[in-house]
Amino acid sequence: MTPTGSAAVAAPVVSPAPRWARRSAHAIALCALPSGLWRIAMASGIDVGYSDQVLRDAFGIPGWGIAYVVGLAVVSELAALFPLLLVSDRWQPLRPRTLAALARAASALTIVFALSQLVVLFTVDSRTCLSDTAETVWALFFGPLAAVPFLLTAVTWSYSKRRRA
Repeated sequence: MTPTGSAAVAAPVVSPAPRWARRSAHAIALCALPSGLWRIAMASGIDVGYSDQVLRDAFGIPGWGIAYVVGLAVVSELAALFPLLLVSDRWQPLRPRTLAALARAASALTIVFALSQLVVLFTVDSRTCLSDTAETVWALFFGPLAAVPFLLTAVTWSYSKRRRA
């Protein structure tokens, strides 16, 4: 009983996230950073390998395409920060089961999206807009995103195991 006469409810003890899970969650945020910087460079007029005609026709740059590309960079980075919730011991905005279900859905969606991008990469002639050098630079900036599905799945598994959700 507490001094006010009500019964105290003990919070369940949850082990902290393992070091590898914390590092993986931080790595996800870092994996999204280069592609976001590339998009912002493209939106701000820095030559990223696309011709002016491709920027105008395919991306709407200059114009509303700038807002789309910058918005995509911001939303991508915010989404990449989500796994940090799974390893945080201080702040949990949702109930553990809800957060675990959301994490599982996000993990599944990133895997499906990554697989769909592989299909597009090998079946659609989408690389003709970039020069060889620009294509290499693009691959260096977007390549780290390939690790995100694996890292997110591992962090989600760790969270679910620790929270038994």
